Amino acid sequence: MAEKKNNKNTSANVGFEENLWAAADKMRGNMEPGEYKHVALGLIFLKYISEAFEAKYAELMEDEYSDPEDKDEYLAENIFFVPEKSRWKFLQDNAKQPTIGNLIDEAMRGIEDANPPLKGVLQKDYGRPSMNKTMLGELIDEFAKIHTTGEDAQGRDVFGRVYEYFLNGFAGAEGRRGGEFYTPQSVVRLLVEMLEPTKGRVYDPCCGSGGMFVQSDKFLKAHQGRIGDLAVYGQESNNTTYRLARMNMAVRRIDADIRWNNEGSFHNDEFKSMKFDYIMANPPFNSSDWGGDKLSDDVRWAYGIPPAGNANFAWLQHIVHHLKPGGTAGVVLANGSMSSQQSGEGDIRRAMVEDDVVDCMVALPGQLFYSTQIPACLWFLARHKGENGFRGRKGEILFIDAREMGRMVDRTRRELDPADVQKIADTYHAWRGEAEAIERIGAYEDVPGYCKAVTLKDVEAHGFVLTPGRYVGAADEEDDGVSFEEKFAALKTKLLDQLEREKKLSKNISEVLETLKNGCLS
Repeated sequence: MAEKKNNKNTSANVGFEENLWAAADKMRGNMEPGEYKHVALGLIFLKYISEAFEAKYAELMEDEYSDPEDKDEYLAENIFFVPEKSRWKFLQDNAKQPTIGNLIDEAMRGIEDANPPLKGVLQKDYGRPSMNKTMLGELIDEFAKIHTTGEDAQGRDVFGRVYEYFLNGFAGAEGRRGGEFYTPQSVVRLLVEMLEPTKGRVYDPCCGSGGMFVQSDKFLKAHQGRIGDLAVYGQESNNTTYRLARMNMAVRRIDADIRWNNEGSFHNDEFKSMKFDYIMANPPFNSSDWGGDKLSDDVRWAYGIPPAGNANFAWLQHIVHHLKPGGTAGVVLANGSMSSQQSGEGDIRRAMVEDDVVDCMVALPGQLFYSTQIPACLWFLARHKGENGFRGRKGEILFIDAREMGRMVDRTRRELDPADVQKIADTYHAWRGEAEAIERIGAYEDVPGYCKAVTLKDVEAHGFVLTPGRYVGAADEEDDGVSFEEKFAALKTKLLDQLEREKKLSKNISEVLETLKNGCLS
């Protein structure tokens, strides 16, 4: 095991990821963030698997009965085998060579050849003429500062933190395009905290870079769950994003079945016959080019045929279709999905409410997403609400209005604080009758302006519109101990005083105007 060092580059330091990002971002020069993203993340991934390999290699060297060059020794512990010229030390020793780009490409090919599950996943165009070779060498030196033993949990966490921080940074740098592969951490955390995935199958039909799975894994570990209790499944139609997800899972040592095809989950459902315990998704908002006209008779459209010009209700029905009888789902959608009546969307929403699959609706604050300023909401769906281990909630929907929560982290983007996430999740859990949440915050109660449990008859009375603001009402004003009579008397006195002042001011203005008039005439 490598000796622990106490220096400024250890994982314990505050701002470690931020400092590394700032240094690496300076090196990209005129390279676009979307292009540079794959350069940097590919090297971080290579550093991680090389370090994990080296740690295991050193361990095997100490065992006279083991062969450190035997691939099976690594496969047994879910560690990638790294050929000699793909190892980080070899690349770092040659970082200043003009051929470093070609050496990195060969290293990536060597890793893919030695590890079939990584075939086609790694970036292999570092040697192209337009690539700045000096920048590559500097990046290698910078990423050498990510120092861990590789094998222990801390080592994996350091690389996971760095990879996640860089994904977040690139999403912000790319703006709208960046949001297509990355869902903000606070939104993912809220979905996971509300669904509480601990055992069974987790699925994301449009998984992006895999953030939902990373957060589910963190949740499981935080609640002393066992690795292997969750089976992870995902599908992604963008091949570049799919490769990011595969690398993200590898860095986190998450054994995930993530599949790619360019047709996507609607037209080529990779998990067509499977049902899941938990489904989390952040589909593209209001997608108009999803090819719905070719799927008019699909078995998934149990509540109505989704309009060809908007995929929102196609995603919702795809997800309900894949839920197990006791399964739950959380879906991020544009606010319009809660109230739209066009192209039959209102009828589909009504059918879903009447079938009692809508469990909870959460209105989110604005400016949470990199990719859009469109206000968003969360749909929580549940199959058989009376039979999934919680309090029977048949015929009820919980509405939560969280639009005033969060804080601005820069000029354009808001973030939900951990306390906000905890409050929303606890509210939902207490309403579901979960003992731990009730112990923390007490039995569920409606809070004006924030949350309200509503019957389906109430929703029907509102035309099956699911906007939380319609139901939670206005927040109660804090009682300041002053009676209405006293407040009214004070307001009356203030109003009369202002009217008197207005009268005097009008008189003064008239006198000034008269003076000016007389002066001009003379």
